[in-house]
Amino acid sequence: MAIIKPFKGLRPPQEIAKGLSSLPYDVMNSEEAAKMAEGKEFSLLHITRAEIDCPNDIDIHSDVVYNMAVDNFNKFREKGWLKADNEAHYYIYAQTMDGRTQYGIVGCAACSDYHNGFIKKHELTRPDKEEDRMVLTRYTNANIEPVFFSYKAVPEIDSIVENITKNQKPEYDFVADEDGFGHSFWVVKEKETNIKLEQLFASKVPCTYVADGHHRTAAAARIGVEKSAQNPNHTGNEEYNFFMAVHFPDNQLKIIDYNRTVKDLNGLSNEQLIEKLSIDFEVNFQGQEIYKPQKLHEFSMYLDGYWFSLNAKAGRYNDNDPIGVLDVTILSNLVLDNILGIKDLRRDNRVDFVGGIRGLGELKKRVDEGKCQVAFALYPVSMQQLIDIADTGNIMPPKTTWFEPKLRSGLVIHELD
Repeated sequence: MAIIKPFKGLRPPQEIAKGLSSLPYDVMNSEEAAKMAEGKEFSLLHITRAEIDCPNDIDIHSDVVYNMAVDNFNKFREKGWLKADNEAHYYIYAQTMDGRTQYGIVGCAACSDYHNGFIKKHELTRPDKEEDRMVLTRYTNANIEPVFFSYKAVPEIDSIVENITKNQKPEYDFVADEDGFGHSFWVVKEKETNIKLEQLFASKVPCTYVADGHHRTAAAARIGVEKSAQNPNHTGNEEYNFFMAVHFPDNQLKIIDYNRTVKDLNGLSNEQLIEKLSIDFEVNFQGQEIYKPQKLHEFSMYLDGYWFSLNAKAGRYNDNDPIGVLDVTILSNLVLDNILGIKDLRRDNRVDFVGGIRGLGELKKRVDEGKCQVAFALYPVSMQQLIDIADTGNIMPPKTTWFEPKLRSGLVIHELD
């Protein structure tokens, strides 16, 4: 069974929680982070994107940046912008988007569960991004940002969460300026309730699933191994053996599309590209109005100011293969690889990935501005597909799932001491 335990969180006072919290580090670049943190001396971005406090030409993976993150982290504690809880708690974190609310339980997952397969993943990680978050965790000795997990819903856990959120005033409750989404946060204060939740996780949740945050999860698990090797008196109960995650029941989550742009056509003309696509797809001209895929195995393509629909022909994919039937696999194999020559989605800089939250207008904008030559929009995968793939030990192609809303970072931090 999965281990999910309470912990003594490091949290901001109520009056600055909204201003201190931030979007995750990986949904923005340095320039965007600097703009978001402008005029906000206690924005968590001063820790998670500490390059914003360094010279403009700094290498964002340099010791200077990581040391700046440590200095800022210490400053936050010295100024009382982050304060530690006296007792170990679970926390409940609710997010509201488009009238839909999902409730997650913040607790510590076990590094050992990642290594022994009780925490199931569906994506591979990029070594550079994994290393970056590992170094930041090593420097700060803390899980600054939570990872986004899911588990198969348990009615008894749902009942506890509902009772607390309906009858207890949240510690934090605000609408974020960046995205307009609602964020509410409760501390599970009764000791008996914390004990009951821990028992339910231990008896009712056989495994958990990484929904979003594969790099941070891998980095946290590696830090646990690193610290255990450095400690001659290691017992397995030290805080570094655990890392912070928000656990959402699977029936409350919704995955949105994750789209692709490509810088060039691999030496092909527009006409040649469409001719090659016609071998494996029914290609239909849709005009200048944005066209969104309507069903599985249908794609949208934006090329030279016009939209096209691409419907994969029968026999071009395997319905009995959980990976082969995914639209990301179909697009990767039949288009990105066979036609455009992109063999490694994790390393080829000719391809970029655009979360569906930005809308298909973002694809159009990037092509129109000349940042890329063609863009493809996909129909989103389902939570059941994700679970089926993770349960069978398979790995999805890179950048298959996009979860929204993103977790706010800074509402609670887990220290490794």
